Amino acid sequence: MGQRRFWISLSLFLVVASTVSLWFPGANYGTDFRGGTEVEVAFSKNVDAHQLRQAVESLGYHTPDVIQVQDFKNPNHFLVRVQEISVVDDATKEKLKAALCLTADPAAPVADEKACPANARATEVKFSPGGDKITTRYDEAPDLEKLKEQIRSVAGINLKASATNPQIINPRDNRVEIQLQSKGDQLMDGLRSKLGADTVPEQPLRVEWVGPKAGKQLRDSARNSVAIAIVFIMLYLAFRFDLRFAPGVVIACVHDAMVILGVFVLLKKEVTLSTIGAVLTIVGYSMNDTVVVYDRIRENLSKHRGKSFGDIINLSVSETLSRTILTAGATMLSVLAFFVWGTGVIRDFALAMVVGIVAGTYSSIYVAAPLTEWIDRRMGQRTGAKKRASGKRRAKAVTGKPAEAK
Repeated sequence: MGQRRFWISLSLFLVVASTVSLWFPGANYGTDFRGGTEVEVAFSKNVDAHQLRQAVESLGYHTPDVIQVQDFKNPNHFLVRVQEISVVDDATKEKLKAALCLTADPAAPVADEKACPANARATEVKFSPGGDKITTRYDEAPDLEKLKEQIRSVAGINLKASATNPQIINPRDNRVEIQLQSKGDQLMDGLRSKLGADTVPEQPLRVEWVGPKAGKQLRDSARNSVAIAIVFIMLYLAFRFDLRFAPGVVIACVHDAMVILGVFVLLKKEVTLSTIGAVLTIVGYSMNDTVVVYDRIRENLSKHRGKSFGDIINLSVSETLSRTILTAGATMLSVLAFFVWGTGVIRDFALAMVVGIVAGTYSSIYVAAPLTEWIDRRMGQRTGAKKRASGKRRAKAVTGKPAEAK
């Protein structure tokens, strides 16, 4: 408690700096939150990050992100992220519908019978959310070779290479599934043409895409989940202990979450759903440590009635310190194993856990407990002021004169 002013000032600085860093320079949101297409590739030969970025830009992608993944098995392991998510925009959808001879009445005459024969007139055309899959329906058995010609007639659209594409997925309804090349497929083909087939593998390790609307929903949901968790923690502590204990642990949880995000911004790490999962884990972990300290404070309040609240906090923290260090140390060892030997998402999750364990252990001692003492002192001052004011009113009612100031 004697060092609380220094540590509270440090914590306040860290939280303010972390909050500002979320806007300036800003968090590096992953595809989960920002939207776009992400391709993970393990190249067969040495590739420079600058060379790879230039190759992606030459394919027409603006401001791509090229991130080298630390992988002991393959040093040429990269993440390539572009903002584009679909090869089919609204204008292209209309062109595809026209090429597929979409009509409400297949028996109606058409201007070009050769381009739109009866077995190649779609009565229904549906596009997948990513635009890489088309489902069509016909009144009679469709001519799949003609369908291929119709699709290829639209500029910028390519069929995904496969012996079963397109294919009839429901013979009774004459329903056909047509798979188009996605942005990830087009990106891989473009890199193969720029860097060589002996450098770029046939298939990427992973391809993911998230639309901007879905990314915004995920970002809002992640923020709300952290806020709701903290609110319910405050309600639990107010019920479990006392109202004066709740604000300290809530501020400590906010402190831990902001420190983790600040470190990720400082190290230019991606903020993804895994990061939010780590933040929620640390919020619960930090609350567990704080509840242990609070429980000992409550026990010592009844044992040592002659001591001040600050002395009781010092005593309680000292009594629980060995337990806190052993628990945090054991957890840290297991998390460090993931951080040292893990790769990709696991390593980032472990990094958030490492930072969170340190921040959570620190905040249980130097943030939550001192704030509880400050709130208790403020509440005591307010109660004392109310009692003095009430005593003055009673004295005035009895003597008819205002009470003398002491």
